[in-house]
Amino acid sequence: MFKNLFKKSSTPIQLKAPITGKIVPLEKVPDPVFSQKMMGEGVAIIPKEDNIVAPIEGTIIQIAPSKHAIGLKTPNDMEILIHVGLETVSLDGEGFRILVKEGDHVSVGDRLMEADLGYIRNKVEHIITPIVITNSNQNENEYNLTLEKECVAGKTTVLTISG
Repeated sequence: MFKNLFKKSSTPIQLKAPITGKIVPLEKVPDPVFSQKMMGEGVAIIPKEDNIVAPIEGTIIQIAPSKHAIGLKTPNDMEILIHVGLETVSLDGEGFRILVKEGDHVSVGDRLMEADLGYIRNKVEHIITPIVITNSNQNENEYNLTLEKECVAGKTTVLTISG
């Protein structure tokens, strides 16, 4: 009668920071596509360093032709988009150096890209970097933002996902 009442839930997934900086709720991103979660649940970071690393174990499934965004897919089919800056697609790849290719398997902390934040900051209005679970609408998981205000790439958990 009570066997499902105390059934253990799956272990929560911890999404690490892909870049060092200041943690910002996704709702505060000055772009409605992100702030209204049209692309999915997530978090944003105002970066302080140029290196972008894998926030979770997975496979690179997409690299934007303009090099400003990278998509990963985890072993449990969660799809994560790291979008460096806003309106950075207009830079046509300038200021970005991709260090991986589609199909590469990555672990937490593996370097994915270098972003010349000084260059990018001078060319676009915002360097805020949304990290979005693009298929979050396909499940009923809970997404809990950390209470931390600052994060270190590959070290700080910025989002805990439980389902």
